[in-house]
Amino acid sequence: MENELKTARLAAVEAGREILRYYKHHYEIKEKSYHNPVTDADHAANNRIKDVLLTEFPGYGWLSEETIDSDDRLKRKYVWIVDPLDGTKEFIEGVDNFAVSIALVRDGIPVLGVLYNPATRETMYAVAGQGAFYNDRRVYCSPKSALNECSIVISRSETRNGLWDNTDQWFAGKGHIGSVAYKLGLTAAGKFDIFATLRPKNEWDVAAGHIILREAGGELRNINNGEIRQFNQANPLITPGLVGGNPQLVASFQKLWHKYLKDTR
Repeated sequence: MENELKTARLAAVEAGREILRYYKHHYEIKEKSYHNPVTDADHAANNRIKDVLLTEFPGYGWLSEETIDSDDRLKRKYVWIVDPLDGTKEFIEGVDNFAVSIALVRDGIPVLGVLYNPATRETMYAVAGQGAFYNDRRVYCSPKSALNECSIVISRSETRNGLWDNTDQWFAGKGHIGSVAYKLGLTAAGKFDIFATLRPKNEWDVAAGHIILREAGGELRNINNGEIRQFNQANPLITPGLVGGNPQLVASFQKLWHKYLKDTR
């Protein structure tokens, strides 16, 4: 994986340069669907990543938020799963909560992940069996065991929409960040103790963060049934939500969440 990691890191940095050419400058915004914007920066970053990765590894499959999907990837042993700009809404708002997300999966299991925030110059990466790194420093997710002593990082939009109302007493604090990928990387680096999202996400949102968190000693599970995602599926949508952190915190959160749902029905 040495060459794959080197190439993925290069692709992330070059995509970051493309993104910064547009950040807080002029660019076109379109709506792919309701409340789902895409910009010139998304497309420029996607094109650069695809060119770098598939030039070096032409036999690998490709799944990206900004590329029309093809069933061809389902036949490939190795598949790149990419979000060239995770946190487009924050990018548009001028908030530094976005990241380039690049993962490589082998037979559906993430074996490499790179996250890069070009605005803050933070890099998070991992290769299976080799640990997780934040700006080239080995990192581990939080060892805390009690939720009420923990800081959780959650979505800005989920908070604005009231999905986390009446939960302040569950945690010691809450962080509100846009990009799912960036949230996962920060959790892996121990900047927050636990991560959760209540809304569906796509494989490209979480594949890189999944392995980085795993190599930091954590896990990422379905918020309802506790399943661990098998990637490169025909339908990349992951429902209904996810929770990540060290195994004890993940289990505690799921137990509390299920009780909350039962009590509020």
